[in-house]
Amino acid sequence: MPPGWRLQDFESVASTMELATQALLDGAGEGFIIRAREQVSGRGRQGRVWRSPVGNLYMSILIDPAPTLAETAQLSFVAGLAVWRAVSDLAPGAGLTLKWPNDLLLDGAKLAGLLLEVPYAGRPAVLGLGINLRTAPTDTPYAATSLPLRATGPVDRDEATEAVALRLAETLDQWRREGFAAIRADWQAAAHPVGTPLTARINPESPLTGTFDGLGPDGHLRLKTPEGIQQIPAGDVILA
Repeated sequence: MPPGWRLQDFESVASTMELATQALLDGAGEGFIIRAREQVSGRGRQGRVWRSPVGNLYMSILIDPAPTLAETAQLSFVAGLAVWRAVSDLAPGAGLTLKWPNDLLLDGAKLAGLLLEVPYAGRPAVLGLGINLRTAPTDTPYAATSLPLRATGPVDRDEATEAVALRLAETLDQWRREGFAAIRADWQAAAHPVGTPLTARINPESPLTGTFDGLGPDGHLRLKTPEGIQQIPAGDVILA
């Protein structure tokens, strides 16, 4: 565990993000981790349910607030890159790619999801994280998968927690020293290639179809369409 970071473990909770939010109100700072073996009300982006059976990794981590709102948005990419690095350490050679804005894919199927919230201005952000270590849901509108079994056995929660914490601390330090341009370049190198067909759903009534053209300097998705490059600040993306 990085110096000064601390883990609080639970068997079953409603949501690790709720407990982490309460912890920041109680004065906890960067590196405070809430982990649970099971969540009964886990959630993902836009209020979606996050399936949380025993055997996978569910945790929330406090991250010191960024100086500006624009920099706070960059934390999603910092966190995504850190998780990609951590899982790459755990499963070398796996076909891992990042998908905008905050999913980790294995051979095109969702392996991990991240949710970043800033509940109170000027206080730490809460990063929620779920990684399918052992099982993956089958009732989702997208393909999901879990980590392949290694010759040495499955990745356990302690090993995964340690890897994520170390890589997150390292990637936060890189961002603070080198700025978002360095994170953006590394994120793009870990993402699906430029030219990948995508459908972006800004709202259900107006999906945009095109090809991935990288990230803008602010982290917006660049979608190349017949009408030109569309800059998308938020939404859902599906690999077409």
